[in-house]
Amino acid sequence: MNLTRREFTRAIGVSAAASSLTPAARIPTQSAGTPQPKVGYCIVGLGRISMDHFMPACRISQRSQVTALVSGHREKAEKMAAQYNVPSKNIYSYENYNQIADNKDIDAVYIALPNSMHAEYTIRAANAEKHVLCEKPMATTVKDSQAMIDACKAANKKLMIAYRCQYEPTNLRAVQLIRDGKLGTIQAIESANGFKEHAGEWRLSRKLAGGGPLMDVGIYSMNACRYLTGEEPVHIAAYASVIDRDGRFNEVEENVSWTMKFPSGVVASCNTTYGAEMPGFFRVHGSKGMIHMEPAFAYQGLHLKAQIQGEPFIDEPNNQKDPYQFVLEADDFAQCIRQNREPKANGEEGLRDMQWMAEIYKLAGVKQA
Repeated sequence: MNLTRREFTRAIGVSAAASSLTPAARIPTQSAGTPQPKVGYCIVGLGRISMDHFMPACRISQRSQVTALVSGHREKAEKMAAQYNVPSKNIYSYENYNQIADNKDIDAVYIALPNSMHAEYTIRAANAEKHVLCEKPMATTVKDSQAMIDACKAANKKLMIAYRCQYEPTNLRAVQLIRDGKLGTIQAIESANGFKEHAGEWRLSRKLAGGGPLMDVGIYSMNACRYLTGEEPVHIAAYASVIDRDGRFNEVEENVSWTMKFPSGVVASCNTTYGAEMPGFFRVHGSKGMIHMEPAFAYQGLHLKAQIQGEPFIDEPNNQKDPYQFVLEADDFAQCIRQNREPKANGEEGLRDMQWMAEIYKLAGVKQA
């Protein structure tokens, strides 16, 4: 869904306000030999996730760098440009965004706009012959998600959705324990993720967000159940509710609870909310043991524990600090571009989550954008 510049500017104004891991988990460095040039990212939208996480990640990366900015606030853009050595000629507005096509400093765009703007700015980037790394959820509708995929394929450009947990070492450790059969036959998964949202945030606007906590943080539980099992659901049941009648949830849901049955027989139970603090976690129960990861989806401080029959208790805190997850994400996409490799978290991966979330909303009786 398209927004006017005034609507977007208002939304942004409201919402802005040394490792102990194994070597494989550390921030990657260039291999010996002639280093490849860094991939130049154009940052589209100067909000919290871009300024506080993605851009600092590019600063310490050996494969990625910030080379251009797109913002509706010139003064803010100039301030950030000075911090990242971005020349004034590489600062764009939303109106002249298409001119990035003429800028060879830009290899890819990182889209960190409200959900309803993802499709438009992805398609415009593809038309400008730039690769796209887009924040999740990839859009607000299945139709827009497919249009993003089609535009990037037509332009022969890569599209990756920012599922950073799929590149994060502690999540990958959980997946490997399951794939190696350490837990035996997987029987059930539990997951939840949520927080108490404040009045006035753009996430409470159906037009901007496309939905409530499911689209924002519930998607982590949805995606985790899929990558933990390696399967797609065959049956879903869902419920939604609004408990706090204080005006915050006039347009979007406050709570969503859903269950998914997978082809193997695994049943997953998930919850998400904007009404309470609900630290993101997942538990995987198998015939030989159990994994509990909490936090599972945060930017830092992830912690995996596992009880496996006949083996010592596993207790593995991840002491890496933000923005290391964003470095892994940005650099994997940079390598996809340099090596002409399809991203693991490609557009089709984002589309599948959009399709499942649309089904959850339908079953729960929640109106979408």
